[in-house]
Amino acid sequence: MKTLYIIRHAKSSWDNPDLSDFERPLNNRGEKDAPRMGKRLKERRVTPDVMLSSPATRALVTCQQIAKVLGFSDDKIKTDRRLYHASDDQILKVIQELKDSPRDSEEIVMIFGHNPGLTEFANALLNEELENIPTCGVVAATLNINEWKNAHFGCGEMAFFDYPKRKRK
Repeated sequence: MKTLYIIRHAKSSWDNPDLSDFERPLNNRGEKDAPRMGKRLKERRVTPDVMLSSPATRALVTCQQIAKVLGFSDDKIKTDRRLYHASDDQILKVIQELKDSPRDSEEIVMIFGHNPGLTEFANALLNEELENIPTCGVVAATLNINEWKNAHFGCGEMAFFDYPKRKRK
């Protein structure tokens, strides 16, 4: 059994028209939401083995801020250019290429990326009908596989779905 957290980057800024889409930073709300969602994950006792991010500034900074709250070392964060505006099929391929450790310790993986691909990926992976993963939204999935290479659409179940504006009980 594997656990996958699918996380969309926090709210980004459009203030500087000279920056490329790839370079856009987080805006003020995004700077607050990322640590807030990290805190919610910490409250759920989430301890990732791998954090894998699109290298786009807004995705990587979201990943770094959540990593800081979870006590995950920045130098252990991995990036994959293929996650930048990836399709659901491309995200699945990235997941299938994750390495299983000999002791199978890499049970919990977080991926950080962009819509619409992330929402489409989550829906296909979990047989769900989420309309949208909002900025800094987290979809937690349990996958009925023993090796990442066996990941396929329909192999998972949603454990929870959380996002910054969701009312907490």
